Amino acid sequence: MNQITPTGDVLKARLATQLVFFVCGLGMSSWAPMVPFAKDRLGLNDANLGLLLLLLGAGAMLMMPTSGWLVSRFGSRLVMVYAALVIALALPLLLLFPTTVAMALTIFVFGSAIGAVDVAMNAHGVQVQNLYGKPIMSSLHGLFSVGGLFGSLGLGFLIKLGLDPVYAIVSIALLMIGITLTQYKHLFPAEVERQVMARFSTTNEEPTEGKQPFGWLHGRVLFLGLMCFAVFLAEGSILDWSAIFLRDVKGIDVALAGVGYAAFSVAMATMRLVGDKLVARLNGKTVVVAGSLVGAAGLLIAILSPWVWGGLVGFVLLGLGVANIVPIFFSAAGRLPGISPTMSIPAITTIGYTGLLAGPALLGFIAYRFSLSVALGFIALLLLLVALAYQIKGKTN
Repeated sequence: MNQITPTGDVLKARLATQLVFFVCGLGMSSWAPMVPFAKDRLGLNDANLGLLLLLLGAGAMLMMPTSGWLVSRFGSRLVMVYAALVIALALPLLLLFPTTVAMALTIFVFGSAIGAVDVAMNAHGVQVQNLYGKPIMSSLHGLFSVGGLFGSLGLGFLIKLGLDPVYAIVSIALLMIGITLTQYKHLFPAEVERQVMARFSTTNEEPTEGKQPFGWLHGRVLFLGLMCFAVFLAEGSILDWSAIFLRDVKGIDVALAGVGYAAFSVAMATMRLVGDKLVARLNGKTVVVAGSLVGAAGLLIAILSPWVWGGLVGFVLLGLGVANIVPIFFSAAGRLPGISPTMSIPAITTIGYTGLLAGPALLGFIAYRFSLSVALGFIALLLLLVALAYQIKGKTN
């Protein structure tokens, strides 16, 4: 990577991109403490709730490939801003709609917006990183985790203070809208993104245009995508099921049920904010293998401990373990020889976020057939497989 002294515009773009990651994390995590309210309001069992959550993932999965085209056509800035506004507007509706059909449609739109902003902000982050001259992807994802903390803990805190849940979520939505609109001008416009991509594409192997449509079938793309799937599934299990797990299995008060995702987010945010230095000191392979093992151990502790604090400790270990794995995968995807990052990054994003957004629906069926503890144990097994597979096939980076 070329070493370039960051200019004022690049520094502003980095901060604006961090804040978009924050907004995305804030919007996603604000849904976590709302899940028990939705389950009770609609009278759903675990399997039916899993089907409802599947629509969130379906919306994201359908939008992600489309978002790649939208980014190439209109630039990531417009996609990020419009999608973030849709997320903010959908959040209060998720707490209000009294029918399953209305909730299903809203969750689908909510998931579509999440998929769009995620592809756009990662694509934009890659271009900012190119101009910045140093790795910044872990810190960008760190702000996503900070947003996750504010969303999961903040909503429950406002409700605990006596604020009506609707007013609480509207307050969060207004914050998201304010951040998005004020940072719009600092994000790179489409023409600047194209110039940066053209400039830095000369430093890598030029992709063969005829091969790009088959980039998704490339072995390294599929490998990274499947690894992302497993790690994102672990994150998604905490987003969608931690509140239910703490309430129904550990017996915590519903107003505090979001503290599990908050503990996970604090650990993940802390580790990601120091992740760039950690990866530079060690190497990507070591961080992936060790992190997967720590995450699996954390989930097992959360499952086996009979106390609430044991569950929280397990969620913290999971957050610490998986924090920097995904940024490493994204960076690796941007360096695959013979494949343009504009092809590889959307590909592993779509495959990976299938785990984050659609995978938890699978957990709902496992929980319904067996138990939620068994479902989380399945995630621990997947993390062990990630550690083994990356130890064998992963490259040091």
